[in-house]
Amino acid sequence: MVLGTASQVPTRHRNHNGYLLRWDGEGLLFDPGEGTQRQMLRAGVAAHDIDRICVTHFHGDHSLGLAGVVQRINLDQVPHPVTAHYPASGQHFFERLRYATAYRETVPLTEAPVTGDGVLARTPAYTLEAHRLSHPVESYGYRLIEPDGRRMLPALLAEHGIAGPDVGRLQREGSLNGVSLDDVSETRRGQRFAFVMDTRLCPGVRTLAEGCDLLVIESTFLDEDERLASEHGHLTAGQAGRAAHEAGVRHLVLTHFSQRYGDPDEFERQARAAGFDGELTVAADLVRVPLPKRSG
Repeated sequence: MVLGTASQVPTRHRNHNGYLLRWDGEGLLFDPGEGTQRQMLRAGVAAHDIDRICVTHFHGDHSLGLAGVVQRINLDQVPHPVTAHYPASGQHFFERLRYATAYRETVPLTEAPVTGDGVLARTPAYTLEAHRLSHPVESYGYRLIEPDGRRMLPALLAEHGIAGPDVGRLQREGSLNGVSLDDVSETRRGQRFAFVMDTRLCPGVRTLAEGCDLLVIESTFLDEDERLASEHGHLTAGQAGRAAHEAGVRHLVLTHFSQRYGDPDEFERQARAAGFDGELTVAADLVRVPLPKRSG
């Protein structure tokens, strides 16, 4: 769910950043900018839907909504713990936002700052990673990787005479009457998601985007302003499209648009011209973008 798509300055049609990813019953809130709590209300997203908060960096358009979101989590007495990830160098900013005003804490909020590239969390549903980006302040992108599974092959099951409840038994136990799970199935690659905000092109962008089924990435500037983008630590639409193409991304979501541009379709045109030929969404506030169906 896209809660906001503006960069630096909100517009009449674009709120500051905010994105909620629903993943196997969990909700991960990314970069809650100013106004996120109200956007959640408009989108039908409740505080109860949030299990993790992931902040890429501490510029206001990516984090000023954190104070309201944290207080709403406590006001609504969310019944599960919530974990917050953010650059460790911004600990003082996080603390100021968490305790911006007086309120009663009712929900355990675990602070899990990011200190470098690598794995942040492992759950049965995903592994969460962070990788450093290139911006004037310390910034990290986030990547979720679903564990690989197994795809049962009906023809091979029939060949070995396995049907009905025996299929489930084979999946649970790994073998049945001398037939192993490998004999009648193949690896089903886990899905991948990445969230890449304010950054120049850098190795972290490529690492995060590699093989993603869904990539949400900033494209603050159009290509004619590439020099300006580099100076301020941002990407152009063409750079985002080229990075997604080279990484084999299936669905590209462009967002974080500068208020200087009036035609959102130009972002798609430039990303396509850079070589990206997969599914592409130019994000708008309150749009829902589903993960692509599994390939194969």
